[in-house]
Amino acid sequence: MAKLYFKYGAMGSSKTAQALMCKFNYEQKGFKVYIFKPIADNRKVINGKSVIYSRIGLTSDCFEFDKNFDFLNYFKNEKFDKNRTVIIVDECQFLTTKQVEELKDLSLEIPVLCYGLLTNFQTKLFEGSKRLVELAESLQEIKSVCRCGRKATINARLVNGKAVLEGDEVLIGGDESYEGMCYSCFKKLVEKK
Repeated sequence: MAKLYFKYGAMGSSKTAQALMCKFNYEQKGFKVYIFKPIADNRKVINGKSVIYSRIGLTSDCFEFDKNFDFLNYFKNEKFDKNRTVIIVDECQFLTTKQVEELKDLSLEIPVLCYGLLTNFQTKLFEGSKRLVELAESLQEIKSVCRCGRKATINARLVNGKAVLEGDEVLIGGDESYEGMCYSCFKKLVEKK
């Protein structure tokens, strides 16, 4: 159904895997799927091409966007069937407010599914996530668990086993840099000496 979806979860909650499975399902039914990721996410390159990659090994070729990418202009010049086209955005927290508004406009005609983090390592909303919460017709939490077994809600940035609260908002990384955890475990790691 043509609307804007925001599917969010903590680090390690299988957001990318779910985005790739969604792409597969639509393509299996004959839809044209445009899947995007931020150009800053340069962790995985196959045969010289940047790809979307999940920790469980799923991959896909993709389109990339940066802060200047104009989704409306791109799709204005693209030939596509409005009844058989879907847009998927991985790592959507890196979208700008303007880009989320462009995707909202596109979602009036085609489904737009956005997968990403809600908050940064300082427990504050990302710009793109904030605007998605404000505009999306469908908000869905992708749940994951903390090391203690509680629900993971925090994206802790770890340095030498300690959760840090200082630094640039964007530091591309995976399990070596971040861990999804509950607030209680996060607080313990922040206060760790």
